[in-house]
Amino acid sequence: MNKNVFLLSCCQGLMTTGNILLVTISALVGQMLSPTTTLTTLPIAMQMLGLLLTTVPASLVMAKTGRKLGFSLGNVIGTLGAVIGFFALSHSHFYLFCVATFMIGVGIGFATLYRFAAIEASDKPAQAISMIMASGVIAAVLGPNLAVWVNHHFPAINFANSFLALTCAYMIALCLLQLVTFNEVSSKHSETAPRAIKQIISQPQFIVAALIGMISYSVMNLLMTATPLAMHRHGFDLAESALVIEWHVLGMFLPSFITGKLVERYSAVNITIVGCLFMLACVVTNLLGVGHWYFMIALFLLGVGWNFMFISATALVSQTYEPHERAKTQAANEFFVFSTVVVSSLFAGWLESEIGWQRLNVWSVPIVCIALGAAVWFKYSSPPEPSVSRP
Repeated sequence: MNKNVFLLSCCQGLMTTGNILLVTISALVGQMLSPTTTLTTLPIAMQMLGLLLTTVPASLVMAKTGRKLGFSLGNVIGTLGAVIGFFALSHSHFYLFCVATFMIGVGIGFATLYRFAAIEASDKPAQAISMIMASGVIAAVLGPNLAVWVNHHFPAINFANSFLALTCAYMIALCLLQLVTFNEVSSKHSETAPRAIKQIISQPQFIVAALIGMISYSVMNLLMTATPLAMHRHGFDLAESALVIEWHVLGMFLPSFITGKLVERYSAVNITIVGCLFMLACVVTNLLGVGHWYFMIALFLLGVGWNFMFISATALVSQTYEPHERAKTQAANEFFVFSTVVVSSLFAGWLESEIGWQRLNVWSVPIVCIALGAAVWFKYSSPPEPSVSRP
């Protein structure tokens, strides 16, 4: 495997580890420090807001400065956020902790572009994508267990020492990044004039794809963020919650090795429908009980459902624009998706506290059914998706 792809995968895994660590403990930190239950998941919402606001500027920065300097800048911002997070938790400053998670979100926003850099650095794009997705599996194991291990061996007020460990992980990623040789890609202009963004996003296929992406990510994030709170309310400790999050993230990333082939063979719409059924199975499992195995199985099903729906939505979006329209179309799609993710992160804690865990799951059903209905409508009202030729 290409050395640069391997190094980028390691960097991606270490940066994603920060995201998973935050998911594991941030809601619990919010529960301890937030002035009201409404703000319990504000730290996670601020992380997602940082990611949302960074996606487009990160691309523009790298277009001017190059990949290495751009990624290094994002990494430094994320590392500084981790240091501020340690200081904030050590002194029980809730709003300063929100600033820290926002900065970590900015770092993760830059890191979302690693997959494009890996494709550019390899003459085997499929293998490059597989390596990047494999890094998510590493993060699924490392993130929750890092939080538990540090809290067990180096206990501190409000899990503060977990952010020292996160600082070390980000610094290792920064060092590995300096060993990567990037293939900087110059922009090419098309002879045909690009369409207005309004014309692109008004296409039925774009609307359906964006809707599926928004619902899959927001419902997944809503239930994932609320799960540690619900488990804590039912008497489970951090280690038990971390194991559930670990299996959830494995469900998010492990299917990626076959999801692309499934989309090619059965179409993105059909795989979206299967993903919706997995999400509904997650809700049913959560409603059956609140034992540890119920949480674990439900969150794993949630991860698989998100994987099928989100990758399928991405495939559908990629068919709605010409190459020279790629940047603004992808930016619009990302803005729509992560806007809903920010809202779901902000209200997850409040909803779990006010309406309860089971009613929160019940309310998720009609939202998932909207995506299911959109996929079924598009399947029967549109021409067949173009097949992907195989070598």
